[in-house]
Amino acid sequence: MKTVLVTGASGFVGRTLCARLAEQKYSVRGAIRASSNWDGDGCQIARVKGIDVATEWNEAMREVDTVIHLAARVHVMNDTVTDPLVEFRHVNTAGTEHLARCAAACGVKRLVYVSSVKVNGEETRGEQKFSWRNPPAPQDPYGISKWEAEQVLHRVSHDTGLEVVIVRPPLVYGPGVKGNFAQMLNIVAKRIPLPFASIGNRRSLIYVGNLADALITCATHPAAAGQTYLVSDGKDIATPDLLRLLADEMGVPARLFHCPPALLRLAGKLAGKSQQLERLLGSLQVDSDKIRSDLNWTPPYSMHQGLQATAEWFRTYHK
Repeated sequence: MKTVLVTGASGFVGRTLCARLAEQKYSVRGAIRASSNWDGDGCQIARVKGIDVATEWNEAMREVDTVIHLAARVHVMNDTVTDPLVEFRHVNTAGTEHLARCAAACGVKRLVYVSSVKVNGEETRGEQKFSWRNPPAPQDPYGISKWEAEQVLHRVSHDTGLEVVIVRPPLVYGPGVKGNFAQMLNIVAKRIPLPFASIGNRRSLIYVGNLADALITCATHPAAAGQTYLVSDGKDIATPDLLRLLADEMGVPARLFHCPPALLRLAGKLAGKSQQLERLLGSLQVDSDKIRSDLNWTPPYSMHQGLQATAEWFRTYHK
């Protein structure tokens, strides 16, 4: 490949991905917002004014062979816009289609799109795992916009010959993580008692280093073109076990106590926090066998290694 363009390069996943590409001797160009102060950490920088139907991509895509599209309007709790679906579609669907058509016109051969497991749905039950075979069932504006983006990318591929690979990750964690996972690290570090000892759920996660490796494989492997892959660390974990592992790595006690899940759900409903709480109580498992068999991909890091690196980062930067 001549040059790989990474959109959303200054974000949590983008920085790790750009670093891994550079380590593997690819020429890396990172597309970031014009207002960003990120210096690129050694990779080329292309500044763009957001992601929408008017984004000017020609200069950013000059001599680019492959695009890895991370940039998106991300899922947020308690969205305050009047119509969240309209806003998500503006960036995640229409903006992605515009990017793909510009890429095809500029001679880009392949686009790897980072979608979301939320395209499959919000939870799994029993021994069920989400896989690429499941009919999509997005349940919120973010998931809907991601599913619609996948569909328009297949149309662009049909119209132009651009190779498209879709990757649906579950929750991504690692050094630099933000959002709910960072909040959980903070609560564990403060030794706050948590009522999750009785939870018997199963959650799939993916370490940011494993996701970066999977994306590079999807960008380079001939068999990936036209495929949709769900990815994970390959080991699912219950919420109390995750909290205990994080506490152990941070050298603090895991202060968990028993409380019936039904009571926790009732408390979450009364507090208006049902969605946040369900991410700790419910199960969401993915089947990553397809990428392993198609592309001979295996995660380079175990979940334990990923959690260890995350806890070490947290201890270092949150003293």
